Amino acid sequence: MNWLVYALVSAAAAGATAILAKLGVEGVSSNLATAIRTCVVLAFAWGMVLVLGQHREIVKLSGRTLLFLSLSGIATGVSWLAYFRALQLGQASRVAPIDKMSLAFTLVLSALVLHEPMTWKLVLGVVLMVGGALLTIA
Repeated sequence: MNWLVYALVSAAAAGATAILAKLGVEGVSSNLATAIRTCVVLAFAWGMVLVLGQHREIVKLSGRTLLFLSLSGIATGVSWLAYFRALQLGQASRVAPIDKMSLAFTLVLSALVLHEPMTWKLVLGVVLMVGGALLTIA
């Protein structure tokens, strides 16, 4: 499968995540809900690594790789904690589009840090998506 198929699966799963998480945070602290979700993600990810035999690659990881994966993990933790709290306080139909404004941040960071090209079509698409997300809270 190519990247687009995986990206579409990711989008569909993320859409389901918003609804399932909204149902899951009822009557429980958002931090506890995030911790439970994280344990499930941890078990699922390690299960895939073990089933596919990829655990042998651990010895090949560089310090740089571990640093950036750790920083990514911290960013994910902050994102999930904030997302679950937002879902607890707001409507999923409003929280999820605002959360997806991360696309705009990704675009800017990919240009600044990774030196990826920004075409006018890409910028326009993101501007339209951000505008649409902002309309959900208006």
